[in-house]
Amino acid sequence: GTRGFFMNDKMIKPKGLTTPSLLELYENLCIAREAKSDFFIMEVSSHAIEQERIAGLEFALKILSNITSDHLDYHKSIEEYRRIKNSFFEGSGAKLINADEPYAHCSDKKAFYYGIEKKGHLSVDAYALENGIDAHISWRGHNGDVEHSTIEAHLYGKHNLYNALAAVGAVKILTSKGLESIAQALGHFGGVSGRMEVVHTSPLVIVDFAHTYDGMRQIFESFRHQKIVVVFGAGGDRDKTKRPKMGECAQQFAHKIYVTSDNPRTESAQSIIEDILSGITRQERVFVEVERKNAICRALDELQNDEVLLILGKGDEDYQIIGTQKLHFDDREIVKAYFAHKHS
Repeated sequence: GTRGFFMNDKMIKPKGLTTPSLLELYENLCIAREAKSDFFIMEVSSHAIEQERIAGLEFALKILSNITSDHLDYHKSIEEYRRIKNSFFEGSGAKLINADEPYAHCSDKKAFYYGIEKKGHLSVDAYALENGIDAHISWRGHNGDVEHSTIEAHLYGKHNLYNALAAVGAVKILTSKGLESIAQALGHFGGVSGRMEVVHTSPLVIVDFAHTYDGMRQIFESFRHQKIVVVFGAGGDRDKTKRPKMGECAQQFAHKIYVTSDNPRTESAQSIIEDILSGITRQERVFVEVERKNAICRALDELQNDEVLLILGKGDEDYQIIGTQKLHFDDREIVKAYFAHKHS
């Protein structure tokens, strides 16, 4: 998927496309089979569905986590994007659907559902998100069996509670293990590199991959009880319509905003920034710094102890694409070097 191809925590291939090309995907399956892997877990992108990159594959389980607004430069309309996403859930095979996703459509009467707001086969009875995730969950199988458990996870945000439910539900469906033993295993999961990754604790600095309005909103809502400071930009040569929306989202939630470059590619970084700024109506706490390193360092210089700094857009990417050059750049390295220098 987006982070690469791993077996038992060992990287087999570095990250490439979210869903590889058909031939590379079959090669990866061969590698996994030769290693006697029990499961092959993959991301299926809307591009891959449309381009038939998953042709010929039978899935033991398909999971629909959410349908946001992305890749409209390719699909041309949000309706077409939703249609393609939902088309993956036609046909036979087990399915696990987020019951709280309003644009999910699945006609399979045997599909499983999970939810926080709505009740499904896997439901949340109560939860708290202040310091990681604490939740009481219930499983109701097709046969009427009911199980209860609690989950504790070192993850931030409501969207990660959804991800945790999808993971627990998937393991339950595929293995029929007890809910409590699955929930216990989740407690040992330390999170994914570059996804709500805590890079510094006091003050709190978090790096995340969020690069759409929906992705940013989910991150911001995880820290509604704190003053939010955000550093972000938008990728060049990609969907331009999302840029003002990202600016609007930052204005809605953030106490201070630092707009900078992401991967400008062959576009002017300044013109991308202007697209973002067009969605921000109040400019008094908005700072523009084209150089991403300078923007991060300035935000750190001005960061107060009662604020949380969210550096969004690149996650665990260790490069920046400027023009046609791919240059080494890692948001996390910048933060760590800043505090190392400050404390030296």
